[in-house]
Amino acid sequence: MDGSKTALASAGEPMISQKHIEYIVNAHQNHARKPGKAFRKHDGKTPYWIHPIWCATTILTETSLDEKTKNEGALALLYHDILEDTTQPLPQDLNERIKYLVEYMTFESSEEEMQQIWQKPREVRLYKLYDKVSNLLDGNWMQEEKMQRYKDYIRRLSSDVESNYGKLNIVKLAKIGVRNEM
Repeated sequence: MDGSKTALASAGEPMISQKHIEYIVNAHQNHARKPGKAFRKHDGKTPYWIHPIWCATTILTETSLDEKTKNEGALALLYHDILEDTTQPLPQDLNERIKYLVEYMTFESSEEEMQQIWQKPREVRLYKLYDKVSNLLDGNWMQEEKMQRYKDYIRRLSSDVESNYGKLNIVKLAKIGVRNEM
């Protein structure tokens, strides 16, 4: 087995490979739209690329999701901020289904996202929950009003995800996160 394969698609093709990791690290580190976008807001030191890797690897730990949803989600989550936060395009050889998912996860603003997400396919809402929970975990930079709006959005997303997919680990994390002071 090739050592660069960390997640496999149903057909056996690599979903997350070293090539994918290197692409997103380079994009977020060297091609951020704004200099501050290369780092997480909570401390200004943590490389931004930690976020998409957390999202992608966390979905792979779900025990109740089918393999197709997990594997597509892992790649979509790995690339989900490329179009919003970097000047890099999606890789040309990226699967068309993954490009579609990433494009559906891309918004001009958080306000636009919170309004339009409900018209997106259910798997996009599922993947967005991983994104939002990750942001909540290091969201201590948010002012109180923004944090409350964010938690309300996560509550709605987690309720939607739970009704479509059941009680996933990400739903449990979301519920803990919106209950606690983070």
